[in-house]
This record gives sequence, C-alpha cells and structure tokens, in this order.
Amino acid sequence: MSFIFPPAPTPSVAIAGSTDRIPVRRIFCVGRNYAAHAIEMGKDPDRDPPFFFTKPADAMVEDGQTIPYPPETENFHYEAELIAVISTGGRNIAQADALDHVWGYAVGNDLTRRDLQLEAREKGRPWDWGKAFDRSAVIGPVHAASDVGHLAQGAIRLTVNGQPRQDADLAELIWSVPEVVSIISQSIELRPGDLIMTGTPAGVGPLLEGDTCVVEIEGLGQVTTHIGPRA
Repeated sequence: MSFIFPPAPTPSVAIAGSTDRIPVRRIFCVGRNYAAHAIEMGKDPDRDPPFFFTKPADAMVEDGQTIPYPPETENFHYEAELIAVISTGGRNIAQADALDHVWGYAVGNDLTRRDLQLEAREKGRPWDWGKAFDRSAVIGPVHAASDVGHLAQGAIRLTVNGQPRQDADLAELIWSVPEVVSIISQSIELRPGDLIMTGTPAGVGPLLEGDTCVVEIEGLGQVTTHIGPRA
C-alpha cells in the first residue's frame, strides 16, 4: 500500500531544556473552568460538570511566532491557560491516579474568534469555527513534572503590549488537573501526546494587528505571540 499524497507531518511541541520533542495527538480544552471567567461570559459559576471542546493538533503555534490576524472575525481574543501533557494513556482513570498519566506542563494561549464562538453558542451550534481555526493553539515548551512538580497553585498572567490583562492563580481552577484527566477518560480513552488546555481566568479581551501577547505561569516561564496583518 502507498499513500496517494504524502501524509501530514506529526505536530510536536518543544521540551524545555532539551532538543527532544513531544508528538501531539489531540488537544482537549476545558470550557469556563474559572468562576470569574464564567461570570464574565454570562454563565453560572457553580460547579456544574465540566464541558470540553477540541482543537486540531496542527493548530499549534510555538513560542515567539508571529501569526496573522485570522479571517472572518472582528473580535479576536486571547485566553491564558495551563496545559497538561499526557504521557500514559488509559480509560476510566481514577482521580487519585490521574497525575501518574501527566508528563508535564506548558504555558498556553487559547486564541478565539469570539464573535464566531458567541454566534455559534447562541444558535446551539458547535464552536469549531470560533475555537479550532488555523494557528489557534499557542503552546510553549513543556516542563517535565519531575522537574517542576504537579502545579495546583501559582500565578497565571497575561499582558498585551506590556499592559496587564489577566491575573489569577491556578488554585482558582473549578476543576483541577487530576479531576479533568479522570473525567475525560470516562468518555474518551486518553493516549500519549494528548494535551489538555485547562481553561482561562477572567479578563479575556481582544488582540489587534501589531499586538504582542505574553502569557506567564509561575514555574513555567513565558510564551510570546506577535499578531501580524490580517490573513
């Protein structure tokens, strides 16, 4: 058997302090996982069961890259996020065992065409056009949990052109990393290379052409994205 056209390269992310890389299989995202962000999005912050959406693996953007302002939007938003990287797969993972499946953590930015997302939400349609577009998943170098530990608290901040926009603590997550890993695994078998973007704090807002957006998480450093002219 041969392919009728060459298969796409395997998307991968950098590892901090190493030339090795992590192959990316899927990107899961947790919706409204900080109470203050749920409120600013007009939703109830109570601890309802979490919901999820996904981004394609090839939507990844690495640290320091310039991306074009995306098409079909007039309201392009940043969302600072902690990313957990799965190294050991499984289904029906117990919460007590969940962190054994996490290789490490990275700084992320869940870029969003907010106008398209909200239009889809109001019509009861999928969020793909608002969330899963090209170059919508900024992912910094992954830090091994053996080096940085399993992050349950610590500052998460975002600036645009040096001005603070988001400032919170990982301890404010409604659903913790081990809870999220366990919940996903009840419905979908997790496998090595799956990434989980764990949600964003309050303070989401627009990015414009020429902006520089920096996300920082305590213990993981920073990831920077430059916004170029409209695609």
